[in-house]
Amino acid sequence: MVKTQKGFTLIELMIVIAIIGILAAVAVPQYQSYTARAKFSEVVLATSNFKSAIEICAQTVGGIPADGSCTTQAANGIPAAPAATTKLASVAIAAPAADSAQITATATAVGGLAGEDYIVDGTYANGRVTWATNPASTCLTGGLCQAN
Repeated sequence: MVKTQKGFTLIELMIVIAIIGILAAVAVPQYQSYTARAKFSEVVLATSNFKSAIEICAQTVGGIPADGSCTTQAANGIPAAPAATTKLASVAIAAPAADSAQITATATAVGGLAGEDYIVDGTYANGRVTWATNPASTCLTGGLCQAN
């Protein structure tokens, strides 16, 4: 008589469980990092209206004056500071020098975020404003934003 196998042995089941455990150990940290970046995207998005308004003002004036006329919130077409949300604490604009602007958006310290900031520097040259992430942005060290 030939005996046929019906089911899995204990060793086969333990191997499957070990493989699932290894996959979960890799996937959970990646998922947590992904959700934190997704939450921080609201902070990055909050700067887009200010970037556009500063670019329009710079085109109109012919540069970014150091007097703050293109970086004062709620003046000259620059939007007022947005109300705080569950992920966004504040947005501030500064004019550190002539033909430059700096936007700082700060995250809240809840929901997986720790109050990281996103700082972008705008430089007016050749009739346009170019934006770059400031290396002092704390979101870079946390992997929540990218340098460009």
